[in-house]
Amino acid sequence: MHCVWCDQVIIQEMSWSNIFFLQKPKNLCDKCENKLEILSGNRCKRCSRASEADECNDCLWWAKQFNGQDPLEASYSIFTYNSLMHDLVAKWKYRGDYHLANAFQQIFKETFVKHFTNLHKGAVTIPIPLSAERFSDRKFNQAKVLADFLPLKQINIMNRIDSEKQSKKTRKERLSTKNPFSITEKVNKPVILVDDIYTTGTTLRHAASVLKENGCPHIYAYTLIRG
Repeated sequence: MHCVWCDQVIIQEMSWSNIFFLQKPKNLCDKCENKLEILSGNRCKRCSRASEADECNDCLWWAKQFNGQDPLEASYSIFTYNSLMHDLVAKWKYRGDYHLANAFQQIFKETFVKHFTNLHKGAVTIPIPLSAERFSDRKFNQAKVLADFLPLKQINIMNRIDSEKQSKKTRKERLSTKNPFSITEKVNKPVILVDDIYTTGTTLRHAASVLKENGCPHIYAYTLIRG
């Protein structure tokens, strides 16, 4: 087995627990794994941003945009967007190395089970969709790849009409972006939106607001990275 990033040989230690619990082989070597930074310290309870207060200034601002009722009840992320993660995501999303997602499969699933299993029974996941143009360019949706790792029912009822890359926009441009989402049917159960990265929160709140306007009772988000 080789590290999916640096190609170093990974020597997997064999043990009865590995065999008994059918643990999957590691996809990143210890050196690369140790360069990734898991979120720690005091965090905003709504968006996982570093914050001494329960809610950060960004989330307080978002609540004002929705008359005090933020449609996104909470968002949980795993990693910071450091230099290695930036390079991994660029290679995964923009250069088509689909298999890189496997490096995060185990931690993405285990962290989800820890933080979301008891949140609401009957919840479903919705991966944030790409526009048709972006999907045609990329050939896969990274949010759906991540959602496929999770043990909840997934529904794909959301469409996206914009095509401009969010990564090319400034923070101000992202915050002022018009809502590009629509849904094909209403959802009367809790939803967990899944995406690769939370940056300004615009994308997730646009998606959440469409669901809320159509009767969804509770909306949460789960992302691999907090930008």
